[in-house]
Amino acid sequence: MDRIAALRNVEDALAEYERGETDLESLEREVVGVVRTYATEFEGGLAPYRARGDGPAAGLVVVAESRREARDRVRELADVDRDVTVERVDE
Repeated sequence: MDRIAALRNVEDALAEYERGETDLESLEREVVGVVRTYATEFEGGLAPYRARGDGPAAGLVVVAESRREARDRVRELADVDRDVTVERVDE
């Protein structure tokens, strides 16, 4: 999904909410789904990785070219000094 398609899908979901055709919980699920799909469909070697374990990095998803790069990005974003475990998110 490209950026324009993602924005259109979010706009459609917001319009349905504004017309009273959906509730807030459904709107949130739809928007999260659109963003997640957009963020995880990459070409050119980029892939999503999810941090595992406990602490501030747990569950954080980053996009990187390698597992090593993903670990570094997670550590930087979560502001942690210790090593983190990351797994590639496969659909």
